[in-house]
Amino acid sequence: MALPTKRRNPFIAAWRRWIAFLFICGLAFWLWVLRPFPGEMDENQKASLKPLPALGAVLDGTTVSGLSSGAYMAGQFQLAHADIVTGAAIIAGGPFACAESAFSGIVPDAGLEVLSASRAASGCMLDTLALYGVPDANKLANRARELSEAGRIGDISDVVTDRLYIFSGLNDQVVMPRIVGKTVEFYRNLGVPEANIAAVMDLPAGHAIITLDKGGGCSVNAAPYIVDCDYDQVGAVFTHLLQPVVQPTGPAQGRFIEFDQHAFANELRGHGLSTSAMVYVPPVCEDGGCRVHVAFHGCQQNRNAVAAAFVRDAGYARWADANKIIVLFPEVSESALNNPLGCWDWWGYTGRDYLTREGDQITAIRRMLDRLATPSVGA
Repeated sequence: MALPTKRRNPFIAAWRRWIAFLFICGLAFWLWVLRPFPGEMDENQKASLKPLPALGAVLDGTTVSGLSSGAYMAGQFQLAHADIVTGAAIIAGGPFACAESAFSGIVPDAGLEVLSASRAASGCMLDTLALYGVPDANKLANRARELSEAGRIGDISDVVTDRLYIFSGLNDQVVMPRIVGKTVEFYRNLGVPEANIAAVMDLPAGHAIITLDKGGGCSVNAAPYIVDCDYDQVGAVFTHLLQPVVQPTGPAQGRFIEFDQHAFANELRGHGLSTSAMVYVPPVCEDGGCRVHVAFHGCQQNRNAVAAAFVRDAGYARWADANKIIVLFPEVSESALNNPLGCWDWWGYTGRDYLTREGDQITAIRRMLDRLATPSVGA
């Protein structure tokens, strides 16, 4: 009788192929010289894009969330701009600076990128470096304090008042649950009170955003990384982060707007952003005064990979309407050499500053927030 075969995880297989590719043909010099620029729309497509609207948004009280690489970016943006961010949802993501190599500052940029990518996959996803103490939540908390004291991220005193929602599915085969548990430890080591941390680790979910009725089966680990577990995860996120929260009473009534994202990336050479991104504007926010939530997609979850599944099916819009929240959906694109899965930068492919306020992606997103906060015409 034939033995049963173990199902391969396509996400991990793709990640491993990429790491192998980097090691085989990635001489450091050529990885740097051949670093591609983000793909461009043709001129007619770019001309048709709308600008991100000025809506007189209130940035104090900004919240963030994300899945997988988006979870890592949510944590990075939270710490970088701790003065305005008051809550973060880390869904299937590890602790801040998890992938940062011990050789940072020693080896050339491209070589460091390879080392950090390998550490990211082994130590911050598959959990194969546990015997070596990776990730070390206490060391990572100290790293955050170092960056804060150097003025490169926000004040830790602002972080410890934040509210955190941290999630790992029991069937996640992409980012192992122990890694996500280290995220909880990281925030505890920073000094976030237990009452501010909601750690949900008991649902039989795969690697995904969890919904009441959208997506694949609950335990699935595959695109579009949205699964039906009879659980309103975005609702749980908003309920914990906003305090108090208003329950939605009907379908979303606002506008989804595709906007020119490269307008916020001038002079940022390696940003990796897609040409366009999306924003959701509830009707009540057209006249100003709303807060903002930034939702970061995961790897293989941008619109090129899953169309509008993350933007429309995750469940943000209904809760945004009820709670006067503008939802910004920034987006990164795929790149054959340094980002084939369309991930946010949590290992350094955009440069050494990726964890800080000077990082290209964090800089561009802050510019988007500043645009949303600009008073609307006629206000």
